[in-house]
Amino acid sequence: MFQETVPIDSLALIFAKMEKLANPFSLAGKAAVVTGAGSGIGKAVATQFVARGAIVGIFEVDLAAAEAAAADINQAAAKVPGAGKAEGYKCDVSSEAGVNAAFDSFAGKHKRLDILVNNAGISAVGTIEDATGEDMDRVYNVNIKGVFHCGKAAVKHMKAGGRGGSIVNLASIASLVGLTNRFAYGMTKGAVLTMTYAIATDYVKDGIRCNCVCPGRVHTPFVDGYLAKHFPGKEKEQYNVLAAWQPLGRMGKPEEIASLILYLASDESSFVTGASYAIDGGRSGCAL
Repeated sequence: MFQETVPIDSLALIFAKMEKLANPFSLAGKAAVVTGAGSGIGKAVATQFVARGAIVGIFEVDLAAAEAAAADINQAAAKVPGAGKAEGYKCDVSSEAGVNAAFDSFAGKHKRLDILVNNAGISAVGTIEDATGEDMDRVYNVNIKGVFHCGKAAVKHMKAGGRGGSIVNLASIASLVGLTNRFAYGMTKGAVLTMTYAIATDYVKDGIRCNCVCPGRVHTPFVDGYLAKHFPGKEKEQYNVLAAWQPLGRMGKPEEIASLILYLASDESSFVTGASYAIDGGRSGCAL
């Protein structure tokens, strides 16, 4: 029976890597951009990145929200040895000129760009009969063109740096299965999934990895706002309905999504590209 022998130098590398386990998923010295990081999943991602040593640009359409999130994160990070820092930047992802200016500012200041998390996005509720041309344009401009603009800007800076990089796109369970009353939103998230595959394929030789995560329902301020708008006085009842939709019987937490994104952004996932990860409480995979 064939048995591969591991060279001694390879064993030495293994033990050297094991020493890193004291600080797993380190992002020390790396520069990352997280779009839509003023709250929810994006803020949770930025928080974990800073805790692991990264310099993080919080890109938000509202500069005040970006700066407030950065201040919150930096205050907490002050107690964490080896933590990085967060910085707020104004960036409307639907504007190519605005995206390029924000990326040039951040990457120019720090002389590198290692990680992009394309998190900014908006929702749309309704069937194909409900959708209007204006609805389609609005969600398309943010969820599809936003990923395009930011991905293109990130690739430029990553290639220029010569170190490769990691791009993580926020897709959705709507990329994988049909969801009731989410026609326009599902259209955009399907596009995010296929853009992920295309970027991974086109830039694998440049050392740029691209993956996406496909969350199910996650309890964020957006969900609370949605419930307050559409189910006034019945928020708790409807929240329980939405939570029970996942086989695990609850909504996800932003920190849980952020932990998966941290893995995909870090060197621990160096053999992973062109992959999509469902993180949806079993909804897309459990036949219940």
